[in-house]
Amino acid sequence: MTSPNTAPASSKGGRWIEHWDPEDEAFWNETGEKVARRNLLFSVLSEHIGFSIWTVWSVMVLFMGPEYGLTPADKFFIVSMATLVGAVVRVPYTFAVALFGGRNWTIVSASLLLVPTVAAFVAMEPGTSFTTFLVCAMLAGIGGGNFASSMTNINAFFPLRKKGWALGLNAGGGNIGVPVVQLVGLAVIGASGGPRVLLGIYIPFIVVAAVLAAVKMDNIASLKNDTGAAKESVKDAHTWIMSFLYIGTFGSFIGYSFAFGLVLQTQFGRTPLQAAYVTFIGPLLGSLIRPVGGALADRYGGARITLWNYVAMAAATGVIVIASMQKSLPLFTTAFIALFVLSGLGNGSTFKMIPGIFQAKALAKGLYGEEAAAYGRRLSGASMGIIGAVGALGGLGINLAFRQSFLTVGTGTGAFVSFLAFYGVCFVVTWAVYLRRPAGAQAEPAVSAEAKPRLSYAEV
Repeated sequence: MTSPNTAPASSKGGRWIEHWDPEDEAFWNETGEKVARRNLLFSVLSEHIGFSIWTVWSVMVLFMGPEYGLTPADKFFIVSMATLVGAVVRVPYTFAVALFGGRNWTIVSASLLLVPTVAAFVAMEPGTSFTTFLVCAMLAGIGGGNFASSMTNINAFFPLRKKGWALGLNAGGGNIGVPVVQLVGLAVIGASGGPRVLLGIYIPFIVVAAVLAAVKMDNIASLKNDTGAAKESVKDAHTWIMSFLYIGTFGSFIGYSFAFGLVLQTQFGRTPLQAAYVTFIGPLLGSLIRPVGGALADRYGGARITLWNYVAMAAATGVIVIASMQKSLPLFTTAFIALFVLSGLGNGSTFKMIPGIFQAKALAKGLYGEEAAAYGRRLSGASMGIIGAVGALGGLGINLAFRQSFLTVGTGTGAFVSFLAFYGVCFVVTWAVYLRRPAGAQAEPAVSAEAKPRLSYAEV
């Protein structure tokens, strides 16, 4: 007979799970893991398509030849607006999970993707105004919000010891929507198809994702919007420090995903087909390696992995600057793809740091056991929406930097120099805050090590 602590996750009408305790190993092994993995799978599907729709304009601009009457600066501005909206909507999407339920909101958020897809399908032809294209790209930005709601939902399903792997897989599976839409775009361009063909391919998949979410996913009844946790996370310096660091990893990934093809076209004179042949490679590898970043962070500590990842990102950016100045397309492309890989690795390690940081804060406050775990879940869940939103704004900064660099000097070299400096600052911040000394060393309560276990930020 099953004890109350390991009771199966029961559901009422609308697939609401009334008991959920992933930190209880008996519950997790008996019923929790199976349910969590099922929800993870279909969360990934919806988030994956959301990323594809969010970044579809990275492909749309490749179709837009001289007959559309747009300059390279216009195109960079169009993709910048998609990035901006995708960042902003992440905040309300984070709170929507607890308000409506993870399953219910996944159905809604997946269905909403039909709006930008159909709008672009109607508008995508020469003669359409720049403003109309801008509005369509902004509508596509809602696809970026799916990441925030999905991560918040999956964070609630998994225990702390599994969060790095689960969140990395969830985010990586979503991120891979970027190279997939670019691969589909390559196939369409190669077959001499138009942009409406690409958009038409995605409409039925959006419907399928919404239906599968309705049939296969669950809501956790105990997951509530904690306004106290939200206010506390906003006031917590670590929320903003991690937002800054996430700009360097995820902001780089999404910004480069939008810009890579345009840079190849504008700086190296690549045709749409030539650009499409390589555009997808970086986002693909960066997406695939994201779970590896989470797994490495689980084993060695997210702060350590993140620190050395910034060193590698700075080195790759330095090579890109040299290649750009020497006009070496092979070296430029190779280093750019390496930078994508590193941004994906850093995505996994930085996001893994978030629950670990707030767990460390709980221990520093004198909490332990389930009390510490509950505190960590509250604060990490509340902070993830903010961190994800601010991090995505890095993509806006990257595309605006490219726009300005091409307007000013005709190449992207100036933008890459600024990115190199930024990664240097990220390295210093990571070391100074999370590795220079143990967390809470000055504010540690007078509780003995025997009475209370400790976790330093270097271990997060």
